[in-house]
This record gives sequence, C-alpha cells and structure tokens, in this order.
Amino acid sequence: MTVSQTEYGISKEETIVEVQNASVTFDVERGDSYVLDSVDIDVQRNEVLGVVGESGSGKSMLASALLDAIVDPGQLTGDITYHPKHGEPVSVLDLDSSDLDEFRWEQISMVFQGAMSSFNPVRSIRTHFVETLNAHDYDIDEGMERANQLLRDLYLDPERVLDAYPHELSGGMKQRALIALSLILEPEVLVMDEPTAALDLLMQRSIISLLQRLKEQYDLTIVFITHDLPLIADLVDRIAVMYAFEIIELGPMKEVLESPTHPYTRLLLKSTPNLESPIEEMRPVEGSAPAPVNVPSGCSFHPRCPLADGLCEADDPGPYQVNDHHHVHCHHWEESAETIPMSDDLSSLDGFGESSVDASNATGHSGGEPVVSMQDVEVHFEKEKGFFDFFSDRDVVKAVDGISLDIYENDVIVLVGESGCGKTTLGKTAVGLQRPTGGSIEYRGHDIWNVRDSNGTGAVSWGDIRRSLQIVHQDPGSSLNPHRRVKAALDMPLKRWHDDLDGNDRKQRILGLLEHVGMSPAEDYFERYPHQLSGGEQQRVAIIRAMLMNPDLILADEPVSALDVSLRVEMMDLMIQLQNMFDTSYLFVSHDLSNARYIAEKTGGRIGVVYLGELVEIGPPEQIINDPHHPYTQALRWATPELAHDEEETVVDESPIRKIDIPDPTNPPSGCHYHTRCPEARKVCRTTAPDSYSSADDETHRTACFRVDDTHEYWESDSIVEGDD
Repeated sequence: MTVSQTEYGISKEETIVEVQNASVTFDVERGDSYVLDSVDIDVQRNEVLGVVGESGSGKSMLASALLDAIVDPGQLTGDITYHPKHGEPVSVLDLDSSDLDEFRWEQISMVFQGAMSSFNPVRSIRTHFVETLNAHDYDIDEGMERANQLLRDLYLDPERVLDAYPHELSGGMKQRALIALSLILEPEVLVMDEPTAALDLLMQRSIISLLQRLKEQYDLTIVFITHDLPLIADLVDRIAVMYAFEIIELGPMKEVLESPTHPYTRLLLKSTPNLESPIEEMRPVEGSAPAPVNVPSGCSFHPRCPLADGLCEADDPGPYQVNDHHHVHCHHWEESAETIPMSDDLSSLDGFGESSVDASNATGHSGGEPVVSMQDVEVHFEKEKGFFDFFSDRDVVKAVDGISLDIYENDVIVLVGESGCGKTTLGKTAVGLQRPTGGSIEYRGHDIWNVRDSNGTGAVSWGDIRRSLQIVHQDPGSSLNPHRRVKAALDMPLKRWHDDLDGNDRKQRILGLLEHVGMSPAEDYFERYPHQLSGGEQQRVAIIRAMLMNPDLILADEPVSALDVSLRVEMMDLMIQLQNMFDTSYLFVSHDLSNARYIAEKTGGRIGVVYLGELVEIGPPEQIINDPHHPYTQALRWATPELAHDEEETVVDESPIRKIDIPDPTNPPSGCHYHTRCPEARKVCRTTAPDSYSSADDETHRTACFRVDDTHEYWESDSIVEGDD
C-alpha cells in the first residue's frame, strides 16, 4: 500500500525530491534479489533528512537511487521526480546520459564515504575543482572564488588545500574538501553517504556542526545516510529507519527518538552505547538482518521481533499512521511501547536480547604486581625522505612520548583519542609487537626486549611472552587467513601451546567455544572459510583464537568499530564473558567514548586519554565521563553524540576546541601539546609540559594539566586564547 506524503501534512509545494515505489534488483541464480524494495518517500525542501539502519539495509542503494547512479547489473525501477524551484518537474529515471551527468552535479550532488577514493591521487585538489567547473561550462575564475570561500567556511586554508595532493591531507581535511567540491556547482540537494564514518569523534562532531551552518548559508536540502543514529540526533529534521531494504518508520527526529513505534527502532535505540543511559539498560538486538536472497515473507523483521505472530508472518504491514507526520510499518505498533520499554521497567522483555554480563560483576584490577609495566616509554619513528630531501634531516614522529602505565591481573584499560594520537602504537608496544626507542616494558618483572635479545635464556622465554601477550585486530577479515577454514585457524594455537591434547580433544574444545559465542550449529561454522562469515562472526573467531593461547593480556584494537551499532553491545558483552572464563586482562583501543564507557564500567576498568603521544588523563569511567579534568577529555565528551534532540537548538553547541585539525605529529607544539587547541590555555602552557597530577578525590584519577593544581603559577599566567599562537 502506497501512502502519499500529503496525507502526513506535507504539501507537494514543499517537496524537492519525490520517490515512489523505488526498487533495485540484481539478477542472481535463485531469481531477482531486492536490495531496495518498493520505497516511497518525499524529501522536503530545505530539510535535513536522516536515513539510518544496519549495514546492508539498503541505505546506500537509496542514496544512489536518488541520482540514478545504481551500478550495473543492478536495475532501478519506480519513479523519482525532482522538483526545482522554478520550472517543470524532472523525471530522473528518464534523463539521458548527458542530461543525467549535468543533473548529478548541478541539482543533486553526493558526498561518498571514502574521501580518498573520491579523489584522483595523482591530481591536486585544485585540478579536481577546475575539471568539474570545466565539464559543466562554468566560469573558472568565479568558480574558484566560490571554492576558496567554501573551503574557508569549512575551516580550511584554501591556498594550502588547493595546491595539495589527496595523500597530503588528513582524513578530516579530505572529507571537508570533498564537501566543498560537491557544492561547487551550487546544487540544491546534497546526498551524504556515511560521510563521517571513517573519522574521529571530534572531526565527526565538527563536520556535523559545519553542515548545520552550510545548510543555512547555502540554502541546502541534505539527505544524510548513516548507521550511527546518535551522530545525527541534533542535525536532522526527520528520520527514516531502514530494515531489510524497506523504510519501516518515518517521522520527526524528536518524536522518533522519544516515542519510537516500530519494535526494531526501539530495540536499535536500546542497543546503542551512549553516555547517558544506564549500562544495564543497553542490550543487543537478537539475531541478524536477512540477506537479499532470503528476506522473510510478511514483515521482514518478524524472526527477530518479540511481538511477532501469525499475522506478521503472513502479511507485509503497510504504513500505519501514528499522526500527521509519523508513520510506521508494523501491525502491532500500538503495543510496542509496553512490550519493549525504553527505560526503567525491563521485566516485560522476558529476557529478549538480554545482556549476558552483569555490571555488578565487574572484575577491576586486583592490585599487587602488574602483569605489564611500562615506564617512560617512547616510540619515535623517522619518516622516509623524498628524493629532494636527501641532504635534510629526517622528520621524527613521536608516536609515544614518555608514557608510564601499569596493567594488572584481570584489569581493563581503554585508550581513547583521535587518530594519530598514539593509541595503537602504545598498545602494540605493551604486547611486545613494537620495540620502544626509550623507556622500558616489563612482563611480570622481566624486561620484554632483554628477554627477546637474550633468546630467552632466563626464567621467562620469548615464547612465553608471545603466548601471554595477544592481539585482536580491528579488521578481523584481514587477520584471518582466507585460505584456512575456521577449524584450522583455531586448531593451530592449541597444537602449538597445548600439545597434551589430541585431535578430538582440540576439536571438542573449539566446538564448545563456538557454541558459547553463539556460532551454532558449531559443526557448520567449524568448516567455513572467513569469507563465509559475517563481520561479527569473523571477530568472534579472532577473539577465540587469541583466547585459546590462555593469554595474560590482550590488546583489542578497535574490536567493535567495524561492526554495526546494534552488534557492539553484544560483542563487548562476549569479550567480558571470555575475560571471566579465561582470567585475562584487556588493553582496549577505541575512538568512541561511549564504547569505552560501556566496557570500562562493566569491568571496573579505567579509561586513558591519549593526545599526541602523551597520556593526558586516566581514571575510573564515571570520573572520566562525568567529571573530566583535562580540556581535551572535555572536548571528547562534547564530541560524543547523544540519543537526545533539542528542537530549541538550531545549531550544534559551539565547539570547545579552538582548532579542528590536530597538529603535525612531526612538529608537536612546545610545552603542553594541547595548548594550540585548548580554550583554557595560558602563557605557561606554551613553554612548560605539565606533570601528571592526582585528583583530590581519587588517586587513581590522574591528569596532565596545570588546572588540577590550585597553587600552580598557571593561575597567574595570562590567557593566550585571544592571542596569536
């Protein structure tokens, strides 16, 4: 059943893009595979429309459909109509190739997820702008003047950016340059497909803030595609929730956040880690989304839905009207609030999606002698010279610059910070995968690299250390051998480190662990190759492989960042379960403060904040989140998106950082490295690096900032915030 948007209080005069019965199919051996299924939606002029859903839900297909940009052999059917401010409506699917090329840049433009892949690596940024203007017969001088202004509006230096090649810009700078390029021909509609997915929290929040301003300044309509619902809560006017290639709920952002009506939307919100909700209320969405060739009949969500009955299995629910602006595809939408409460009373869920880990069973560290102790660790890298740099000194990147950290039995430490701040390098150094250039690293009192260099002639061998210190990578697909089945990948560590087990014992242990982590039937998964597993299943195998070593410490390098939001709680719960089972410690690396809070609070662990190679703050999660002392931690807290929407706010809160981009790590600022971005910086911060000060309330909460010491000369020093750095 198709419902016109006019029935929801939206007149056609307000519509800029009208989508009716849009479907995208691929011809496969088993028949037509739908990756977009009969979608109806109208985009209003000057609105920001958010489209959210899990990976594979059809979000990107909808974005491509708006520009008739579906790649072969995909087939797009239905009607997509563009309504310009002046002139007759345009049927997008009826445009010939030349008209379509003109339409895509001049009327509707698109910003893709991977900025690097959107630029030609052997052409300067300026060339991309000039070629685009030339292709559309625009005046080059006028166009480049607009390009300069767009780049300035995005807090970029036009002279530097335009003369640079893509590889010479950071990820955030490339993404902003791509946004400027997409706006160079003054389109009315900007479609953004996961434009901030690969960026850090601070850059994400900064770009969201910039988009809000650009929308008003350039009179834009924006369609923002994302899997991260909290990210766009303060940006969008309406939200469309997609599941199994359909839009299942559509309404005003504030209303959908506060009173979601589809069971999937409610469960998705409950599964999203955030800083405000109680930990015990976060729970995963059971099951997984269907593949295009195996979409259930009736309501596509019924296999995962706690309200599903025979009606849901038989009949595909058409849109039900919640009110004039809000509709939902669910037969039982009026019962969803009672069955799936958003907070407080969780008893009615009857264990559906129940978190498998009790926050009250937090492990914490037991004190005593540390498992791994790092003292004044430095890791400095020399950058490679170019041909013309032969006679100059090499630039040195101080990836880790004098960090001391102890990790205890059953301990959990989560390192957070921006890309390039040194989190992963510090983690790899802690588990013996990176030799430090200064300081020392000890495993149970033995210097790791002395053992390595002496071939393990002492009480502890290098083999013992390698077995005891393990890593789980961010991308499990690349860490698993594509030519080895799951059984071979998991059998290898048992063969090497447990030679007392015979083949059948090893198999039974592996099968038991596969069942324990939810990969059932285990015999089936046992025989699969990595490419036959989902991302979450690959990560489970990678975690099991590390655990089978019986390690004392595991470096988990962004272990959930590649997973859908709905899977992250489940994966973190699983890692905590396995920690308790194998009696190990974790050193997590994360750029997401919400994930850091979840794992640290559930385990009684600590959060460490890293900036330009220095540990600027560390402490219990409740203090780091609710009472951060370092201005950088406060900026990360500000940048973390929340599941809240304030219709009184038309612009995202003003940024607490003075400069969006992180300084060049080959030339970090003198004194306190953060002083060039800090809103509280004073003259002493330019010249003197702060010590690490303990909090008056908790000695385990330490901060490298003068503001923690009430008696420091900082308080008598002049501010440099308004001055010239």
